[in-house]
Amino acid sequence: MTTVPVPWRALARRAVSDTAVGVLIAVGAMASLALFLTTTYFVILCLIGIGFVALPYLTRATRRLTGLTRTAAARSGVPFEAPYQPEPQEVEKDIVGWMRRCKWILTDPATWRDLLWLFLNTAVGLLGFLPAGVLYYAGEGLVLACGLWRPLAADGDGRMYALVTVDSWPAALAAAAIAVGLLGVWLFTGPVVLKGYAYFCRFLIGPTERTRLASRVRHLAETRSGALDTQAAELRRIERDLHDGAQARLVGLGLKLGAVDRKMGHDIDEARRLLREARASSVLALTELRDLVRGIHPPVLAERGLADAVRALGIASPLPVTVDADLPADLPPPVESAVYFSVSELLTNALKHAEAEHVEITARYTDGVLYAQVIDDGKGGADGAAGTGLEGIRRRLATFDGTLEIDSPSGGPTVTKMEIPCALSSRKTSSS
Repeated sequence: MTTVPVPWRALARRAVSDTAVGVLIAVGAMASLALFLTTTYFVILCLIGIGFVALPYLTRATRRLTGLTRTAAARSGVPFEAPYQPEPQEVEKDIVGWMRRCKWILTDPATWRDLLWLFLNTAVGLLGFLPAGVLYYAGEGLVLACGLWRPLAADGDGRMYALVTVDSWPAALAAAAIAVGLLGVWLFTGPVVLKGYAYFCRFLIGPTERTRLASRVRHLAETRSGALDTQAAELRRIERDLHDGAQARLVGLGLKLGAVDRKMGHDIDEARRLLREARASSVLALTELRDLVRGIHPPVLAERGLADAVRALGIASPLPVTVDADLPADLPPPVESAVYFSVSELLTNALKHAEAEHVEITARYTDGVLYAQVIDDGKGGADGAAGTGLEGIRRRLATFDGTLEIDSPSGGPTVTKMEIPCALSSRKTSSS
């Protein structure tokens, strides 16, 4: 029997987590002061050349701190991207390469915004202590209410708690009521503080319209280059398959038909044998052409839509596959093709590399975004940066501004999430 968690328990767990995050933010605020003073000092020293020695190290530390801040902001529901310019490609370890890196740092407007954020964060970030402070004060009231006021009252003064002098049991009960009220406040303080802090950080260290546009241009240039490379590779594959497969069989078919023509007059049996071989060759050539067309755009995808095509992949897979797909029938064909081949590649990986025993596939279309998820119970350890087929999937989706997220701890399971923003196209017939 499934037990539904009590809402207040989830709320308490969230409040504890927010309190811990707030403390870390406040600790980071104290580190911000040291980083601000040190970075400012070395930036000034750059005027006489000495500061260039430490500037890249300090910048790396600052951007690591801002990266952790962006993670905390995303957890609060206020995500924002890094605003930095692309890192220079130079790999020289000499003084020239070092100076180029320093120039890249100093000419990036985000560097100066980081510096301003470090200065202001030394004060604003300390608000992260607020949930922990409320929790501490509520706990103090509960401790007093449990009778700890009695030795204090013996001194003749009692203990002041929230405008109440706790020196008797009625006063202790009043302190307990105030403490319980503070606990209720504490449950809702963390999300408010963290979200407000996230908006502050997004304003200072989030991307501006200019940096967002520049990032968009770089992304489009990279995806365009990747799409052209993928298209060229696909054309080479088609050319190779045609040359080595159907074309070779058709040439052989022509030669056999010529031999039949020469044998017809004096060796009917041999001519009939050659005709049978020619017919078999034509069947094989037709099969290879169909397979080639299926590799370009599967017929089931064109006739039945993405949902049924994914179900067909699950049925054809040697693994047990559960498919839960609820998709409209008018998705753009290029997007359908990209998701279809991505899911096909992931099923192949689950079979060949993950040693999985079961795969779950879900697909949804919500608010202009196509979501697809593939989960296998294999051994895990999939790495999209290892130059495998996962990187090919990432490039395929990036052509449509799509993203690929992989969560594959050692021992499994592997969870692969795909998101592609797309608008619906004209209607077509699809199965229910």
